[in-house]
Amino acid sequence: MQELIPLISEVGFPIVVTLYLLHRIEAKLDNVVQSIQNLPYQIKESEYHDRKIL
Repeated sequence: MQELIPLISEVGFPIVVTLYLLHRIEAKLDNVVQSIQNLPYQIKESEYHDRKIL
């Protein structure tokens, strides 16, 4: 049991930091995926407005 405490203190902090950063990156990646999925609709809308102006 005494051997586990130093191991947890050495390895536990990096694990917590990694999980925190992965959680933050996941939210940003969701926004990137949503933007990429909406890109074709935005391009079509832009082309429609360009044709309408001409």
